[in-house]
Amino acid sequence: MVGTKNLVRRIRIAALAVVGALSLGGPALAQDEAGFQSYLLTLRAQADAKGVSRATLDAVMPTLTLNQRVVDLDRQQPGANPNAPIPDFAPYKAQHLSAALIASGRNAYLSARPRLQRIEAQTGVPESIMVAIWGHETSYGRVMGGFDLPRALASLAYEGRRRSLFADEFIASLQMMDRGVARSQLIGSWAGATGGSQFLPSVYLRLARDGDGDGRADIWSSQADTLASIGNYFANAGWRPGQPWGMAVSVPPTFDRSQITNRLLSPRCVKVFARHSGWKTMAEWRALGIAALTRGWPGDAELATLIEPDGPGKTAYLLTGNYRVILDYNCSNFYALSVGLLADAVEQ
Repeated sequence: MVGTKNLVRRIRIAALAVVGALSLGGPALAQDEAGFQSYLLTLRAQADAKGVSRATLDAVMPTLTLNQRVVDLDRQQPGANPNAPIPDFAPYKAQHLSAALIASGRNAYLSARPRLQRIEAQTGVPESIMVAIWGHETSYGRVMGGFDLPRALASLAYEGRRRSLFADEFIASLQMMDRGVARSQLIGSWAGATGGSQFLPSVYLRLARDGDGDGRADIWSSQADTLASIGNYFANAGWRPGQPWGMAVSVPPTFDRSQITNRLLSPRCVKVFARHSGWKTMAEWRALGIAALTRGWPGDAELATLIEPDGPGKTAYLLTGNYRVILDYNCSNFYALSVGLLADAVEQ
């Protein structure tokens, strides 16, 4: 429970925040700030119940104000409107597979080979996949976001669209501080991802790894720790060594898509998996006239699904179980396809 003196201090802070909000944005913003400050009392109690230290709570909670910008960004996300049409993949691919990103990826891949080889030997995750995630998430550590994580996560929890998720991530960010992560390092995306690997705080607590032997998992300034953490994430998510993520293919004009309907319902990311066909072996796909465009066929018994992200007549992809491990990192077909294609490009 929050002590009486601390409660009085919180009320005073809320009142000051309301005054500031009134001067900046009028009654509506002031009301939001007052509501946020009230909600912080609940959030503090939840953090205290999960063992966050008094020192960390006292250091962080009084500094927090509502960040309306992250709330607005969250409301603009495609997931906020489930009825929004799905665009074609081609524009996304052009943006996220630029020549500059591929060139930088090849340089990063070549310069980090000894380290990457060690991580692949330990995890079974291909070097190129680790580099592609690093590049796709933060342009190889150059763009990691500038939002204060505790403030952003508390604001998103207050908004309420995904309150349980963001409240838990806020508490995890405080637990990171209890583990020795400096508050100054808790900077990242508006949605709470941080470091070169763009881990959410809860993921950092579970899966971040020390890759350079200094006793810390520093995903902000250590390339070794960033890559080791990405490799550990993929191994934990079930990456199968030796299996490609997928391959670009062509579909014959007379192809009967009714024969590949996916009748399995996904328990998560419904719209993402709804775009996949049912599973067939590579031998079965080849017998149906599907032709490889970019690499040799995996073993005949390898299972894969088909996706046509730009519609019939355009490049399609056969996707293995390892593609779904990429989806575990970010459940978006466009994201996972671009990671796989970037991985192929950087190791050429």
